[in-house]
Amino acid sequence: MKVDWVDGFTIKTEASEGEFVISANKEGLLSLAGQLAALAEGKPGDHIHYDENNSLEDGSAELIIERI
Repeated sequence: MKVDWVDGFTIKTEASEGEFVISANKEGLLSLAGQLAALAEGKPGDHIHYDENNSLEDGSAELIIERI
């Protein structure tokens, strides 16, 4: 699956005490929306892995979204 990013995207995730927060600017939200739409068209088991080494701001919690 091709993962596209809108130029200028910023995405940060935080996890604490049962809550998970995704904070993003407009470009980040548009990037996530496109990626989720592509994932929805995939097959069960397809997933997207986000972390601070490939897409999230420093200090972000890892996030994996999987199609079931």
